[in-house]
Amino acid sequence: MNNYTVKPLNSDTWHSFEQLVQKHNGVWGGCWCIHFHQKPVGYQRGVEANKCYKKKLIEEDKTHACLVFTNDECIGWCQFGTPEELPNIYHKKQVESTTTLPNWRITCFFVDKNHRKKGVSAIAMQGAVDLIKTLGGGVVESYPQDTEGKNISSSFLYNGTKQLFEQAGFTYEGKKGKNHCIMRMVV
Repeated sequence: MNNYTVKPLNSDTWHSFEQLVQKHNGVWGGCWCIHFHQKPVGYQRGVEANKCYKKKLIEEDKTHACLVFTNDECIGWCQFGTPEELPNIYHKKQVESTTTLPNWRITCFFVDKNHRKKGVSAIAMQGAVDLIKTLGGGVVESYPQDTEGKNISSSFLYNGTKQLFEQAGFTYEGKKGKNHCIMRMVV
């Protein structure tokens, strides 16, 4: 069994995060885990611009994630942040009209392809919840896929699954779009 440790994404862990993202083509063609962040006016998307923007957000303490390590290798993460940090969610009008604004959002996960289906997402999520507690806690909301009765490749489950969140103690709040749902927890 692997021994996993978790660490926050910050300037000390940037290089490990960078290695994992680069190993996976910038993750999904160069996102660098900035999709849910607000971009500055005139932002020019691109792999290098996304990487630089993510690093800038880290330096300004405007992005949060829990990184999962085995030995010294970063093998996954769970991104979280305030709604102000991560405003670009799908079906935003639907979500914000049916729920009160949370204190925190969990928006995405990534696990190295060699470490999938080993519980790394659950470790990353628990690490994120623990980090949220140290940052003051509150209502945590996420928008995982409801995969019941569906066969979906784990490489497309970047929002996690309803089952993953239920196992962590989140409660189901309702549907979000066609395949996702709203899950909440107070920490």
